[in-house]
Amino acid sequence: MKKDRPLTIHDFKKMKERKEPITMVTAYDYPTAKLVEEAGLEMILIGDSLGMVVLGYDSTIPVTLQDIIHHTKAVVRGVKNAFVVADMPFLTYQINIEKAMENAGRLIQEAGAKAVKIEGGQEIAFTVASIVKAGIPVVGHIGLTPQSVHQLGGYKVQGKSLEEARRLLADAKALEDAGVFSIVLEAIPGEIASWITEQLSVPTIGIGAGNTCDGQVLVFHDLVQYASNLSPKFVKPYGQVGEMIRDSLLQYKMEVKNRDFPSKEHTFTMNEELLEQLYGKV
Repeated sequence: MKKDRPLTIHDFKKMKERKEPITMVTAYDYPTAKLVEEAGLEMILIGDSLGMVVLGYDSTIPVTLQDIIHHTKAVVRGVKNAFVVADMPFLTYQINIEKAMENAGRLIQEAGAKAVKIEGGQEIAFTVASIVKAGIPVVGHIGLTPQSVHQLGGYKVQGKSLEEARRLLADAKALEDAGVFSIVLEAIPGEIASWITEQLSVPTIGIGAGNTCDGQVLVFHDLVQYASNLSPKFVKPYGQVGEMIRDSLLQYKMEVKNRDFPSKEHTFTMNEELLEQLYGKV
């Protein structure tokens, strides 16, 4: 779906009804957002994954609300039609409902996002409902929730047992009842993702959850292999941008060392008469 107008949450509901897959990718700055917009993807996520792929942390936990606000502002400046979703980082929505609503409001009012994404299921449903009632669209996120990585015991596939699968469905239903307009399903068996997707009226966005979800999302740096140190099973590289950049830098270094750059064509020149006045005739 390529629209000449900003997309809304109603467009995504219609896409699910038509069984038209939703395309989503992360972005963290203006040039990346501009490229995503030009490619016509429908949704952009300023994920707290920026902590690992942009800021160099070993998890998403150190990412702050101010980090997300800063990067969301940059992304919004590069977008015309794509629907921009901002992640709510660790401890920005778990302390109490009032703080959660305040932080969600900042991502909309101050940063310019159209919606926020929140990790968790039944335990945060009431918080989600309160944010939605305040007029802020919410994307849910269940399965592997990186902010809970220590509690989960690592980055492991979720929903592999009967009990876990039933809990995931209950989480999804609780979020749907709370008013989310979409739910990210991360790192769960494809069969379970399909089962959940069929029972929801809101779109599911998969990442490591098979191809029967209503849409897909990937981290930009993984997708184009831009200095990405991660290669999970569910990632398919569609480019080798990091390799191209590294080769360009190496060539630049070599030409500078050999004094091949800048050459005459890349150098400004001055009128010879003026040079004589400046230095004297040689």
